[in-house]
Amino acid sequence: MSYISCALRAAAPRRLPAPWRSPRPFSSTAGPPAEKNVPYQKTLKEEGTKITGPSRPLPPSAEVVVVGGGSLGCQTTYHLAKLGVTSVVLLERDRLTSGTTWHTAGLLWQLRPSDVEVELLAHTRDVVSRELPAETGLHTGWVQNGGLFIASNKQRLDEYKRLMSLGKVYGVESYVLSPAQTKELYPLMNVTDLYGTLYVPKDGTMDPAGTCSTLARAAAAREADDFGVKRVHAVETAHGTIQTPCVGLGWVWARALGQLAGVHVPLVAMHHAYVVTERIEGIQNMPNVRDHDASVYLRLQGDALSVGGYESNPIFWEEVSEKFAFGLFDLDWDVFTQHIEGAINRVPVLEKTGIKSTVCGPESFTADHKPLMGEAPEVRGFFLGCGFNSAGMMLGGGCGRELAHWIIHGRPEKDMYGYDIRRFHQSLTDNNRWIRERSHESYAKNYSVVFPHDEPLAGRNMRKDPLHEELLRQGCVFQERHGWERPGWFSPKGAAPVLDYDYYGAYSQERHKDYAYNQLLADEYTFDFPPHHDTIKNECLTCRNALALFDMSYFGKFYLVGLVGSDAVSPPAGSTVYTCMLNKRGGVESDLTVSRINPGEPGSPLAPAFQGDGYYLAIGGAVAQHNWSHITAVLQDMKLQCQLIDCSEELGMMSLQGPLSRAVLQEVLDTDLSNEAFPFSTHKLVRAAGCTVRAMRLSFVGEMGWELHVPRADCVRVYQAVMQAGARHGIANAGYRAIDSLSIEKGYRHWHADLRPDDTPLEAGLAFTCKLKSGIPFLGREAVEAQKSSGIFRRLVCFTTDEKVPMFGLEAIWRDGQVVGHIRRADFGFAIDKTIAYGYIRDPAGGPVSLDFVKSGSYQLERMGVSYPARAHTKSPFDPENKRVKGIY
Repeated sequence: MSYISCALRAAAPRRLPAPWRSPRPFSSTAGPPAEKNVPYQKTLKEEGTKITGPSRPLPPSAEVVVVGGGSLGCQTTYHLAKLGVTSVVLLERDRLTSGTTWHTAGLLWQLRPSDVEVELLAHTRDVVSRELPAETGLHTGWVQNGGLFIASNKQRLDEYKRLMSLGKVYGVESYVLSPAQTKELYPLMNVTDLYGTLYVPKDGTMDPAGTCSTLARAAAAREADDFGVKRVHAVETAHGTIQTPCVGLGWVWARALGQLAGVHVPLVAMHHAYVVTERIEGIQNMPNVRDHDASVYLRLQGDALSVGGYESNPIFWEEVSEKFAFGLFDLDWDVFTQHIEGAINRVPVLEKTGIKSTVCGPESFTADHKPLMGEAPEVRGFFLGCGFNSAGMMLGGGCGRELAHWIIHGRPEKDMYGYDIRRFHQSLTDNNRWIRERSHESYAKNYSVVFPHDEPLAGRNMRKDPLHEELLRQGCVFQERHGWERPGWFSPKGAAPVLDYDYYGAYSQERHKDYAYNQLLADEYTFDFPPHHDTIKNECLTCRNALALFDMSYFGKFYLVGLVGSDAVSPPAGSTVYTCMLNKRGGVESDLTVSRINPGEPGSPLAPAFQGDGYYLAIGGAVAQHNWSHITAVLQDMKLQCQLIDCSEELGMMSLQGPLSRAVLQEVLDTDLSNEAFPFSTHKLVRAAGCTVRAMRLSFVGEMGWELHVPRADCVRVYQAVMQAGARHGIANAGYRAIDSLSIEKGYRHWHADLRPDDTPLEAGLAFTCKLKSGIPFLGREAVEAQKSSGIFRRLVCFTTDEKVPMFGLEAIWRDGQVVGHIRRADFGFAIDKTIAYGYIRDPAGGPVSLDFVKSGSYQLERMGVSYPARAHTKSPFDPENKRVKGIY
């Protein structure tokens, strides 16, 4: 008999292969003898004979072709059939579940630090536990044995308490347990080192074969088709070609298949493993366990356990075999040992428990440990549903439903931007260094506490703006967004550069010593006010009381020129408007500023040559690719003859904000900056430090100020001129941490925080951007008008708390003793000296949410299980009359 403790002794230290080399096969003498086999009673591997062709002739055409018969492929096919699409073909090169799904652990945890993911998981659970059994009369293999999250320190328990508060919004039952209560629930557990646990009684496990075969049967009953084929290249197979307007693509082969269509699919394949123990007396009916601090999970497997986790040195699968189907790799015990140590500590009986089998198979992983979904920006009608980071079973139901809506209706029902392939800039999605580094770090940190202000160390310095070195010398602590290094805040300790990625010392890489940037991040690993709270306070109050300069060069900067063919935005030349772009359902796809411009010289980054109408679009840099793809798709759908030009790299962008901004800029610019000569929401080409720049009078922080849009080569010169002129006025650099605080204090929205594609302008308090009193047509107008007529059934509300407590989003909103929503975005407002939070609320009775409804309630915000009295505001708590942006102080 081989015991888990034997594996610890057998795994002697040895040199691991470099990440770019294929790992050598594991020698059977280096670990205990155990068969390679999944722990399920039934798999689809054994069904039937070897597949030599399709189960029936391929149809010549189909409405949708889904490639890959794993969890996501089966769920998508099922949900397409539910939406009434009868001509759906599911192509699988072997049998259903082959590849990754067949060997997955099949865990389902209901709580995640994301409201959208909680909703997706709830749908998966409903499909496998209720919907499919009711529809087919078959058991999917769902087992509800509960989930137990282990906390070995206060920060970890704080994270779980955040999840508990969010769970109350969605009706997910959960309880924080003491070590003694945990011992009573799980007698075999060592609780001597516990801080506490979170128990979720309705978590459970799924069976891959049972779930996928039931999905296929239910889809087939609705006339969707499942074909087993030997080889698939998009929809051109060795057994025929299917003409289709829509293709859905899944699994680790997605990258190779995407290349055939000219689509970049940024994922990597890695070995991912667990071991299955022999029988353990007393383990029956115990909940599944996630001990994040030990980087291990314990999944109940009848009267045994499956033990696995995420290690810091995963093995990359360098050459993905197109023939791979139901295979498993040899387990490398050197890599896996760390999970065994954690498991034995948590459940000591494992030390003398035998290992029945090992399961080491391929999984696909992505740069942020989130799936890749949605329409590829390179090819219309080519949809991705891959890179699920070993979570394809538990996310499959929710994601399959959303992908089906995406394919049929052009967009999902929920806010899926966090999974949308367009969240990554096109310069990154085919960059192998960035994909590998970021995917490794996301894998290695998967069980780390999700802190509000964490930043990646991998894949950095991909895109730098022209002021990067200048600001670094002045102590700038950079954040990473969309590949850009953007200013986060300015440390009084001096420069803290981001260094090349060291893989956390894995693969024989030498780990960085005395890494100042990493230490600054570590200092902020807290759910309290961070240690740099006062530094950010100084940046904010300097802006409010004097002036601050913000480098916003990472912004997306596009020109839309030519015959636009729509009067949706038609200001006179020289004017700038803040507006929204909507989808057909009236949801906000983007908020941006649009400036009407006159033609310039050919090749000019400030004013290109064009005929017809011309507009300059300035868009948040973290969502530039999403905006580019959305605009491009709308132009194609409307058959508009115009040109979209990306000048994001050619232009820098500086924003000078504060009551003294006019006095300083008047010394730098060669134009009159008075209210009469340069009113708010206007722009013009001017000279600064001998350079031509585009000056715009705008503000994202609620102060009088101007943006300077400057050709890249001139940015340093203009920056230095502004800083020199502002020195005697007390000018300071400030970063995006300050912008976050200042903007929420003024009530300005942030897209994908308090403003998302499933939020409408009416719900978000942005009705003024729609101009419904005019006859101007715009995409989504019908939906917005219908909502205005029928009433607003949820509304974005601003809350403040008198108690100075940090909030970061996901807190539950209570009104008169009932949960009515959760916080989307929160920060501390230094000018009003209060915590500020924004969230959407509903009427529990189902009625419309009027302003009177907002004003009449008594509110509390629940943070980590503790409720704090809150005040609701119908206007911004700072400068509600909007005087400061107009220069009235």
